[in-house]
Amino acid sequence: MWNVRPRLWLHGFQGRPEDLDQLTAQERSWCLDLPEAPRGRYGATRALVRRLLAPALGCGPLDVPLHSPPGQPPRLERDLGWISLSHSGDHLLLAWSPRPIGVDLEASERPLLARALVDRFFPPEERRQLQGLEGAELRRAVLESWVLKEAAIKWRSGSLAADLRYWNWDHRRRLLMDLRCQQAAPHRCELRRSWLCAAVGEAVDRIEWG
Repeated sequence: MWNVRPRLWLHGFQGRPEDLDQLTAQERSWCLDLPEAPRGRYGATRALVRRLLAPALGCGPLDVPLHSPPGQPPRLERDLGWISLSHSGDHLLLAWSPRPIGVDLEASERPLLARALVDRFFPPEERRQLQGLEGAELRRAVLESWVLKEAAIKWRSGSLAADLRYWNWDHRRRLLMDLRCQQAAPHRCELRRSWLCAAVGEAVDRIEWG
């Protein structure tokens, strides 16, 4: 298991009635208790996660030991590794790894109030690096920083509200640092089609795309 390379999948999804047939009884119950908009997204993404993981785990979609209540980080049972997922618009980014991993996904052209985000949430070291940037250049830099930090917080099973201010993305040295322990986090960030995909965790340098 520990020699298995981490996997990433970037996949579009649509909410369809037949998605419910690809969920467990518990997942269908959770799904039907949600309001209409999140119900369709939850059913579609969990059905897709099951379809994507099944070949990698050598089982059928309904046999994937996925535990994913709404609003909680998903996990795999039976010591079958770690997963992380992120969805934006109609696309899902899914990671599976033998070691803890976190991912985040954003549309590369997503509008941002970039300067406001920098001033409110970024640590002083990073704010200084971004002082001379404006417009599209600043937006791209902030978006890259944001997806890496969200992925890092998922990797550490943290909270965006509590932990965001402790992460620093060094735009010059390309280092993602946890300022609490002054340790660099292994990371990967790349543009695929029109989506910015970030992954943080051990062995992300060995990731294979599914």
